[in-house]
Amino acid sequence: MDDRPSVSIIIPNLNEPDLLVCLRALDVQRIHGIPFEILVVDNGSREMPEMAVSLVSGARLLRETTPGPGPARNLGVAQARAPILAFIDADCVASPNWLRVIVEYFDEHPEVDFIGGDIRIRPANADRLTAVEAYENVYSYRARSYVEQYGFAASGNMAVRAEVFHSVGPFGGIGTMEDTEWGQRATAAGYQIGYLEGARVYTPSCNSFPELARRWDRHVAHEFRHVGHKPLALAKWIGKSVAMAGSPVFETIRIWRSDRANGTRERLLALSCVTRIRLYRARRMLGLAWHHNTAGMVDMWNRESK
Repeated sequence: MDDRPSVSIIIPNLNEPDLLVCLRALDVQRIHGIPFEILVVDNGSREMPEMAVSLVSGARLLRETTPGPGPARNLGVAQARAPILAFIDADCVASPNWLRVIVEYFDEHPEVDFIGGDIRIRPANADRLTAVEAYENVYSYRARSYVEQYGFAASGNMAVRAEVFHSVGPFGGIGTMEDTEWGQRATAAGYQIGYLEGARVYTPSCNSFPELARRWDRHVAHEFRHVGHKPLALAKWIGKSVAMAGSPVFETIRIWRSDRANGTRERLLALSCVTRIRLYRARRMLGLAWHHNTAGMVDMWNRESK
């Protein structure tokens, strides 16, 4: 009798206090009768999450010493036994039908090789969002556009057929945006991606503007690495920086039309934060154009303040 799980759920972990919340949200999905295993891959936490993992049946704890969520996920893949690999972040809470929706979708769509699910924020107080939460509610985790416009899935909520993953190859290291690079490598090779709104997870918003800014530092640094010292590319980068500084003027309509913002207060908060973060990004972009120093902006992952 084959006792292999149908799905291997892989979770990279780095000092995540909400790991047990994530694991328990997965554990309750056993009511659907889908056999699955959970592989938590610690990536250098101050303390290994042995207690949290031990409280959830079918969960295993692994350790990857190479920094970065990509290497951590790769180790999980190497130890996985199922034909479907599902990736979720340690601070995310899966919706109650998350696993069932993924499995049914793959069964019904044999032509699809990997999928990206919906990602929403989990505010501290749903009735009174902070400015950062209001911003992230509108602008962050636009999972549908990642899939349909850019050909990748955010690895905080992604699933792939195991044979496809092994064919495409591993995630990149900390010097890359590993999910973007992997997904675009897969689609370039002809593999089909799909968006699955029903497979939703909820993730905490950044706690403060500095934390949000650090997240954007990494994105800006990775983008600049494609620019280098090429004069034409550098000129375009500077032009993009100037456009970034002026872009909040055009965001009012988007915010007021968004179905992710509730009421005037939330919309005004989102507008104030998007203005602040766009000006910050423009300043960082111009700084990189002048100094060409990206190393210090990409050396951590998964919320540097932890």
